This record gives sequence, C-alpha cells and structure tokens, in this order.
Amino acid sequence: MRPLDLLVLATYMAALVGIGLHFARRQTTTQKYFTANRTIPGWAMAMSLLATIITSVTFIAYPGSAYAGDWSLLVPGIMFVAVLLLIGSVIVPFFRHVVKMSAYEYFGLRFGKVVRLYSSFAFAVGHFSKMGFVFYLLALTISSMTGWGVNKVIIFTAIITIFYTMLGGIEAVVWSDVVQGFVLWTGILVSVIYLLFLPKQGPHAVLSDAWSHGKMSLGSISLRLDQPTILVLCIYGFFFYMQKYTADQTVVQRYLIAKTDRSALRGMFLGASLCLPVWTAFMLIGSLLWSFYRLTGEAIPKSLTRPDQVFPHFLITHIPSGLAGLFVAALLGSAMAMLASDMNCLSTIGVEDFYHLARPRSTDRDRLIVARLIVVLSGIAAGGVALRLAYSQGGALSIYYTITSIVAGGLAGLFLLAFLVRKANRAGALGGIVANLVFTVWATLTIGGKALNLGRYNFPWHEYMIGAIGHLVLLAFGVAISFLFPSSKLIAENLTLWGWRDSRRSDMHEPLQVPLPTPSVEENSNEPSSPSHRSRRA
Repeated sequence: MRPLDLLVLATYMAALVGIGLHFARRQTTTQKYFTANRTIPGWAMAMSLLATIITSVTFIAYPGSAYAGDWSLLVPGIMFVAVLLLIGSVIVPFFRHVVKMSAYEYFGLRFGKVVRLYSSFAFAVGHFSKMGFVFYLLALTISSMTGWGVNKVIIFTAIITIFYTMLGGIEAVVWSDVVQGFVLWTGILVSVIYLLFLPKQGPHAVLSDAWSHGKMSLGSISLRLDQPTILVLCIYGFFFYMQKYTADQTVVQRYLIAKTDRSALRGMFLGASLCLPVWTAFMLIGSLLWSFYRLTGEAIPKSLTRPDQVFPHFLITHIPSGLAGLFVAALLGSAMAMLASDMNCLSTIGVEDFYHLARPRSTDRDRLIVARLIVVLSGIAAGGVALRLAYSQGGALSIYYTITSIVAGGLAGLFLLAFLVRKANRAGALGGIVANLVFTVWATLTIGGKALNLGRYNFPWHEYMIGAIGHLVLLAFGVAISFLFPSSKLIAENLTLWGWRDSRRSDMHEPLQVPLPTPSVEENSNEPSSPSHRSRRA
C-alpha cells in the first residue's frame, strides 16, 4: 500500500468513526437505537439496503464467477427485483403496521411465543455464520492485496465496526451505508473504465471478445433440475429473496426506519433497482478481466490458483495510487456495512425476542444497555469465528456451517403459511418446521452421496433446490396439519393477507367521523372550529 492509498483508507475509516460519534448522543431509547424513530428518508434507506445486500463477497465472487464462467450468478439477483414487484406494495406497509421493531413479532402474534423464538433463532444462527465467513474472506482478500496479516485485518475490521455500530445504532449504520454506496459506485466505474481502455485494441474489441466467447451468458436454458440452469437459479432466487423480504430482519428493519409507508416503498424499490446494476457491473468486470488478459497477453502469476484472486491482482498491479486505496476502502466498507447491519439486527432480536420476553418488566434503559452489549459480543464472536477459520482454513468449521444452513431455512414457507392460510395454527406451524428440518437434513446429507449414500434415495437435484423445496415442505405440512388439527382460538383477521386487504379497503371507504362540539361550545361560541377539529376533518 502506497502512502496515498493509506491516506485514503485512513480518511474513510475516520469518517466511519466520526459517524458513530455523531449519532451516539441521540441513542437514548431502544426505538431510536433500532428504528431511528422512523425518521430515515427513503433515498438513504435505499442506499442502506444496497450496502446491506452488496457484501465484500460480491466484490470477489461475482468477478471471479464471470471470469471463470459466465453470468449465471446474476439470475438470482434478477429475482430480487421480480419478487419485490410481486409483493412489495403489500408486504412493506403490512410490516410497518403490524410489528414494532422485530420481524419475528409477526410470527409470535400469529403462532405464539415458541414459533417466534424459533424464527428469531434461525435468523440469528444463519446470519452469525455469514458474519464469520465474510470476516474471513475479507481478510484473505485484503491480505493478498496489501501484505497485511489476516489476523490483523480481522481484528482491525471488527474493532471499527463494533465501535460505530455500538455507539450510533441504526442511524450510524444507515448513514455509513450511504457513504459506502457512493464509494462503491466510484470504484466500479473506475474499474470498468480501466478494463475497457487499457488494452490497445480498445473498448469495442474488449466487449466483443467477451461476448463472442459466451462470457456474458446467463447460463443453460435446459429444464434440468440437477444442474445450475436458469430454471434452477430462478427458483432458488425467488425463494431466497422471498425469505429476504418477509423473514429477514436486515431487510424488514429497513421498512421500519422510513418516515412513511410511501417513503418505505420508494426506498425499497430504489434500493432493489440499484442492487441489480451493481451485480451486473461486477459480472461485467469479471468478463472484461478475461478479455483483458487474453488480449494483452499479460501473464497471470502461477500463485493465483483461484478465479476470485484475479480481480484483486488486477487492482494492485494496474490501478494508480489513491484509487487502489479507494478500492480497499470500498472492499472494507462493504464488509463493514453488512456486518454493522447484522450486529444491529442481532441486537434487535436479542432484546425484543429474547431479553424483553424473559424480563417483561425491564426498563427501556435496561434494554438499551443490553442492546449495546449484544452488538459488542456478536462482533467479537464473529471475529473469533473468522480467526478460527483462518487458523483451520475452514475445515474445522465445515460441519458448523452445514448445521446452520439447515436450521436457517424454511422461514419464507413459514411466512407464506401465516400470511396466506387463514386456518393455519400453531400446531401446523410447528409441524411444518419439523418437516422442513427433517427434509433439509436428509437432502443436505445425501446430495451426491458424499456424507450419506442411500443410493436411489439420495436427494436427486442440485443443492440450490434444497432451500426452495424446504419452504414448500414447511408450507404443505403446515396447511395439512392445521386442517387436521384445527384450533378453536381465532386469530386477528388483519394478520393474514385477506384480513389485511379488507381492513385497508374499509379504512379507505370508512365515513369520516367528526366529533360533535359540546353544548357549551355550541351555545357560547361563534368562533371557527379549533385546530384539533380542523385536523381531524383533514
């Protein structure tokens, strides 16, 4: 790292710390700490969604995937926008009116405390494992670009992220995400420009070479389910992002921080529409890298054995001083944005779904202290997982990630059961959860016959299908059990799509009720109606 690169990086890190310090004094309640009192403008919410979804893994995996193959990884991303167009106008206002801070409050209202705790735990386990993995991959990449030790990168990143997230709450997370969004776009544009114009053949030749060799293909159009075809990727993407929009605290929390329902909707659509171009740009970078080294004849060092190492190598060998520092800042920032969001969300569900239920008489001040403590502990624990991964090179924790992938599934199916099926009850939800866990364990262990070979009873399709089918298994068993064992306890109608839709319609058509003036006002005053009456009429 050259002096100017270090200066850029130091400035970026100082800005993040400054954001945390700036918002620290405002964090006086849990409502402020977790939802910013619903005061975040829609455009800032959109940038926060972008930074939360686009992680440092995107920086490495997407260019590496396109460099080695094609743009097939982009197909699930397309479903990110498609699912939002399908359900966004209903889901966003629904959550804003039904829950206060935790997405899993809804499952508690619908199916009781046990289901709420399970869904919170499933989210926490899945995202905690992701945090450790992102820490680890980030450190490997930064180490290869700068020569810094992997352990030092993990510890440094953890300290900065914990500091500004713990102090500034969700406001610090959102506004640091805004900064990260602009840095991200700057880095992407610089990369694309350099890759297009550095080869002497020119931009047209670079693009034509990538296109003619299938480096921009979206994959196979075959209808097979045992290969990562477009069909399989669409199914995977649909259910993956269905779970994101309906049962992922990091996304649902973005609904809750916006000022109004309309602002939340606009922010979600803007954020989703920004994510797809970013994914596409990283895919384009991978394809352009392939053309760059093909057209220039420049040799790639033999020490680079994986496709995801090529983009970092290009950055440190061809990007000028200062801009390379900006890229390292963007890479660090993307990881920190995701980690900060996950820390705040884990803190939210830790306080709202566990601590508050265990100690209902606790004060808001007590819960705020616990919230900050959870941020610190979750950050330290994720850093510890990353350090362990660095020490063992991932082997020692492979079984842990297998278990977390099993436990974290099925939440989209649980939401569909709760939202679409009026007669769904707690017995159905619990039965569906158990059925999903049994299916996922069987499919995960038998796929390919590597861990457990049952011959003709092995899971026959691609691994991307496991999660999608798991959601459907939960939904199907949940419906069947609910009808076989109906509950005598009626639920609130507005907790289902049908009741929510009817209540919204009745709100729109309900006659305006204006309080009648009291006799004393009617008899003794000829003045215009009071401001409170005028506001009610409005």
